Amino acid sequence: MIDDSADLAAWLRLTLIPGVGPEKQRALLAAFGLPEAVFASGRRAVAGVVGEALAARLFDTDNAAAVQTALAWAAEPGNTLLTLADAQYPAALLQTVDPPLLLYVKGNVALLGRRALAVVGSRSATAQGIANAEAFSRALSEAGLTIVSGLALGIDAAAHRGALEGEGSTVAFIGTGADRIYPARNAPLARRIAEAGVIVSEFPLGTPSVAHNFPRRNRLIAGLAQGVLVIEAAPASGSLITARLAGELGREVLAIPGSIHSPLSKGCHQLIKQGAKLVESAQDVLDELRWQRGTAGVVADLPAAPANLAASGPEAVVLAALGFDPVDPDTVCTRSKLTPDALFAILLELELAGRVARLPGGRFQRLH
Repeated sequence: MIDDSADLAAWLRLTLIPGVGPEKQRALLAAFGLPEAVFASGRRAVAGVVGEALAARLFDTDNAAAVQTALAWAAEPGNTLLTLADAQYPAALLQTVDPPLLLYVKGNVALLGRRALAVVGSRSATAQGIANAEAFSRALSEAGLTIVSGLALGIDAAAHRGALEGEGSTVAFIGTGADRIYPARNAPLARRIAEAGVIVSEFPLGTPSVAHNFPRRNRLIAGLAQGVLVIEAAPASGSLITARLAGELGREVLAIPGSIHSPLSKGCHQLIKQGAKLVESAQDVLDELRWQRGTAGVVADLPAAPANLAASGPEAVVLAALGFDPVDPDTVCTRSKLTPDALFAILLELELAGRVARLPGGRFQRLH
């Protein structure tokens, strides 16, 4: 009888052979069963499934050191290796076309079995987009949904931060090995997720940040979640790939609209034109997912915007002049008829109060 460590070592031996991709690995499992049966079947039998060249690679490659490194990683507290045959392997991923044979998991494995919503969007998000991602994710996590994203800068990071404040917590799929964090700026956030949520990778330990890994990661984000909420996305954004994959899997696709003048709203508007649910509140999301919690199934809505200052006050004049799009100070001066000195004094007060954000290029944006 093969013990658990020997069984896991066979899975690692199969998945850590360079040049034998997931498609061929699945073909071998379909033909022979578990990985140890693949290697026990012999070179000739394996060649009949994947060809002589790959069979030679399977039997002649010595990856024992990499296997032992992965086993040692899995033995560390909080780390887990999940195989396709594991009872804890996420059922939602089994419904996808190409579920990974092996998942490297750091954190609370149980979160992978809970109902989840993906929240994705631009890396170069606006201040309002960041605020929306945090607020929606916090409210939905408080309602019990687990928030899934990709640990990228911008919307992804904001979604994870918001989700960590609710009981639903968060899942981060990454495009590197589970022993690496990219981007490095998100290392403190990754530590928080590993403690209170879960980080997942299908890539072997030591895998660096490579561009083509991230679309593969996106299919797992779409696959685990019941739906995908897109918050700010340019027309060519990777978030639209995640949304498309979700739609192909029969998952719900939702999007938050924005200004017609913002390039980061065009991707969301494109999705809405194609049939995505237009979302204005967390309750909109829960309604679309038919989410029931307790008897009411109602979540407290997003925090209300601060009440407007008195209409006669200079702050209210500036807020009205700002509108809700990013705008340069000269335009605000023209609209408000204030001098530059008076305007910047008021903008500073509004910025300190959290009602206005200063953007790259000297522009400002009203927050709500």
